[in-house]
Amino acid sequence: MRNMKLACIQTCTGEDKRQNLDKVLPALAAAAEQGAHFITLPETSNFMVQGADKIAERLCAEEDDLFVRGLCDAAHQYGVMVLAGSVFVQSEDMRAANRSLLIGADGVVKARYDKIHLFDVTLASGERHRESQRFRPGEKATLYKSAMANIGLTICYDLRFPQLFRKLAQAGADIITVPSAFTRPTGEAHWHVLLRARAIETGCFIIAPAQSGIHENGRATYGHSLVVNPWGEILVNAQNQPNIGDVELISVDVNLDAVDSARSQIPALTHDRDFDLDIVS
Repeated sequence: MRNMKLACIQTCTGEDKRQNLDKVLPALAAAAEQGAHFITLPETSNFMVQGADKIAERLCAEEDDLFVRGLCDAAHQYGVMVLAGSVFVQSEDMRAANRSLLIGADGVVKARYDKIHLFDVTLASGERHRESQRFRPGEKATLYKSAMANIGLTICYDLRFPQLFRKLAQAGADIITVPSAFTRPTGEAHWHVLLRARAIETGCFIIAPAQSGIHENGRATYGHSLVVNPWGEILVNAQNQPNIGDVELISVDVNLDAVDSARSQIPALTHDRDFDLDIVS
């Protein structure tokens, strides 16, 4: 049996990196104390602000970001893998990147993934997001093969693009991470069903740490951090709506043999067929 304990730290991230780190570290320590092997944080976990100018004045290179350094130190101290769900960092071409970092138990970043699909939407409520105006899109998917599990990395809006999840699963992913900062309207309508669908389609465990509550910049996020098993069953669901800077910890023990079981029963990942499209009128 391949047993593993997964943990999500649900946050209501504010604007200050140091304050955000100080709130997260006790939850990370608690998760490690409970025996978690893999501890995950949401999208935009180092800081959350509105506007390109405010983002730019807080940006620095990944290795210089105090939030990232703090997570690396904690991962090493407790001997656990940590997912910096996503952090805003300055990329190698000096542009902003929305980057997921998987930190090993030795405190070293093992895998990086820059968000491929950028959230450019206008909701019926008037809420508007234009990530492509602030961030460069990623160009490569990332699968990290560890001794315990193969872990595929995605971020938030990627959830709506099943082809990314399928490629990660076909490459051998046991777990796919979906750190997110879902809006409340889209979360209420789509969050649970999309995560369950991606788990069922891929035969993977899906772990989705989420931002939750009313943030310092006024933005409202949906929360409901989830872990979903390969059969599409929700194993744990964070329910609280924290205040700014607060965190909620959820965790669950899983048996990764469930991945092989689901895929052996419904081997859809091996049934792809090429086809043509006829458009008729």
